[in-house]
Amino acid sequence: MITFFISLAVLLLGYFTYSRFIEKVVQVNSTRQTPAYSMNDGVDYMPLSWWRIFLIQFLNIAGLGPIFGAVAGAMWGPVAFIWIVLGSVFAGAVHDYLSGMLSLKHGGLSITEIVGKYLGKGTKQFMRAFTVVLMLMVGTVFILGPAKILSGFTAGFASINIWIWVIFGYYLLATMLPIDKVIGKIYPVFGFALVFMAVGLIVALFYKGYHIPELNILEIKNHHINSDKFPIFPMLFITIACGAISGFHATQSPLMARCITNEKYGRRVFYGAMITEGVVALIWAAISMSFFGGIRELSDMMTTNNGNAAFIVNEISNSLLGKFGGLLALLGVVAAPITSGDTAFRSARLIVADFLNYKQGPIRNRLLVSIPLFVAGFLLTQIDFSIIWRFFAWSNQTLATVVLWAITVYLASENKLFWITLIPAVFMTSVITSYLLFAPEGFGLSYSISILSGVSIAVLSFIAFWGYKLRTRATALAGQL
Repeated sequence: MITFFISLAVLLLGYFTYSRFIEKVVQVNSTRQTPAYSMNDGVDYMPLSWWRIFLIQFLNIAGLGPIFGAVAGAMWGPVAFIWIVLGSVFAGAVHDYLSGMLSLKHGGLSITEIVGKYLGKGTKQFMRAFTVVLMLMVGTVFILGPAKILSGFTAGFASINIWIWVIFGYYLLATMLPIDKVIGKIYPVFGFALVFMAVGLIVALFYKGYHIPELNILEIKNHHINSDKFPIFPMLFITIACGAISGFHATQSPLMARCITNEKYGRRVFYGAMITEGVVALIWAAISMSFFGGIRELSDMMTTNNGNAAFIVNEISNSLLGKFGGLLALLGVVAAPITSGDTAFRSARLIVADFLNYKQGPIRNRLLVSIPLFVAGFLLTQIDFSIIWRFFAWSNQTLATVVLWAITVYLASENKLFWITLIPAVFMTSVITSYLLFAPEGFGLSYSISILSGVSIAVLSFIAFWGYKLRTRATALAGQL
């Protein structure tokens, strides 16, 4: 319990202190007109209140990640708390805030266009395709997850395929309608419900006397039932993504950058939403480690149910909150991924539109871009969920890494403190490379070779960046002579 409260305190302290430091590095201009006013199109660009944008941003980025990812991550034990806390404060929230502020600076551009501006045209073209594919996987994952839960409620009445079509229908409306018609109205309600659900669960856990494992010297170890196949590094850092750092968030921040009315609200919206998500992940990790009697018991339950985190969430919600409270909690778990999935498709539409320079005011234009995306998304629903989830997890962290490098180049070009993103970028480079080489869905190499290669590539990336920095400095000096 002590570890949990210390972790919670560090997350909150990170928001009230480190976020202000990052804000000073960025040097916000509260008098500069934002794209919400200068580019208002009545569809994607329009002014909204900061608290509404915060709740929308939180629900956009939350999805299944801070819940399912934290449940699975709890199998590694209390060491998961370290990643959730440090990842959220020093990597994830910084990543989300700066990607949102860069979008503000560049007229609400999608993250792919921003990456291209600072990492080159070749990277931009690759990231356009890569990010659209990731958005399709996100949308698909966030269709199948809630559809499975809803079909369990309506057994004998509505099958999983029927719920897939219902969710697709909602996605089409939410993707095409102006942002204030659906997203701006119902998301704040669901965002509040998701936070309320997590707080209700942790209060019930304490009230009923469950024991949360503590983090100490003896507990800094791998508790995973298959520790050889699932070492802490890099597997934990891929499994817990949305509760620590997630590339998907960088695709969502520009959506809200198009609606923010003042740059000073960026810290509350982008950094604040990520810290809130870290709190949700922390709560679910703590509950998962304690509810079934311990970490080993959680692992046994996950193994028995083929790694189905939805079953774990169902058991916990019904037991701690009762039938009615459990129903509300599960509806929150359903709402979160659905409301992330629709904005994933919306992001894909905007990325394609930016690439084609295709104005999205006329509904016909939105239809022409959206329909092919939804057809591709439906085809992905026919693939095994576990396969899509694994590729989504790695792709998600890979996008986060690329965005961190783009932000680092931007900060260096502006003579600002680039270390705040350089260190997370180097670390995440080693994570995604090691995972790709070691994981069974990757190259399946030995652990020692994978880690050595991952660290080596991270070091080479650091050297390449430093060479770029020295060249740009020399060019700048030459220009002054």
